Amino acid sequence: MSRVDDTLSDLLMPLRLHSVFHSRWLARGPWAIQGQDESCAIIHYILRNDCCVSFPGDSSPVTLREGDLAVFPHGTGHTIADRAVPLAPSLDTVLPERRPGASGIVEIGSSGPETELICGSLHYDAVSKPPVYAALPDVIVLERDMLAKEPLLMRTLESLTAETARRQPGSQLIVTRAFEMVFVLSLRVALEQLAESSPELHALRHPGISKALLAIYREYAEPWTIDSLSRQAGMSRSAFTKTFRELVGEGPGQHLTKRRMQKAATLLSETTVPLATIPELVGYQSSVGFHLAFRKMFDLPPGEFRRQAQESGTRVLEGAGRR
Repeated sequence: MSRVDDTLSDLLMPLRLHSVFHSRWLARGPWAIQGQDESCAIIHYILRNDCCVSFPGDSSPVTLREGDLAVFPHGTGHTIADRAVPLAPSLDTVLPERRPGASGIVEIGSSGPETELICGSLHYDAVSKPPVYAALPDVIVLERDMLAKEPLLMRTLESLTAETARRQPGSQLIVTRAFEMVFVLSLRVALEQLAESSPELHALRHPGISKALLAIYREYAEPWTIDSLSRQAGMSRSAFTKTFRELVGEGPGQHLTKRRMQKAATLLSETTVPLATIPELVGYQSSVGFHLAFRKMFDLPPGEFRRQAQESGTRVLEGAGRR
């Protein structure tokens, strides 16, 4: 496995779905649907015929052909249609309720060639979103030929297509996990391809900065300093700090703090690990320093964060606090 693959795996590891709304679309004749910005990721997988995607104010629609996969990492509002159109009815008029964990079948029109696609609204915990995620574009299109070179992703898509048509016990859980696999595998392919063109993602290919990122994501509880991270990267302190800030968009200390707080939030919301032990688990020798950093990031003290997470029904795992 290459260094880039290693880094990508560790960056994407915390990102996981907790629910999915999915639908199968059967559209005939002239058709178009306009969706608004959503606080989740969105996936379109084209099963039959072609369609196009456009964004408000953008005169260059993206064509999606049969077998293509489109991922909208930020849930950016867009229009999907059989051809470019100036106006389209709102998605809310067709699917007024898109409750996480539910599914639906949408049929539009009754004549003309039929376009079939699977759509999913993928709800993930914002706390688990890796900082590099913000560098992703509004839409990532993985064409059919590209997918053919990714056998695991292709097999998962095929299984997902079959499972969304079933109503067997456990299907909802299986579909959620399949969408999660598609989501993460798609991001991995996209990050590998975009790493050269995006300054933030170029950090994944930098021989020194990628080593420091690996250390931050894998060994966040270690007593890292700027000096020790720069040695890990094989760079001078000044060159390391400057390059890290240029490529990642923030200093290494700030990035390390975000990673530690991300892990702390997961431990608070998903485990029963005692609050008093969490600072040490995420790299803090001082509980006061941990509480100050946590409150600064989440605008809540850790205890209140846990209470609200439990009240909202977040799943809690016994004894899951080990790194």
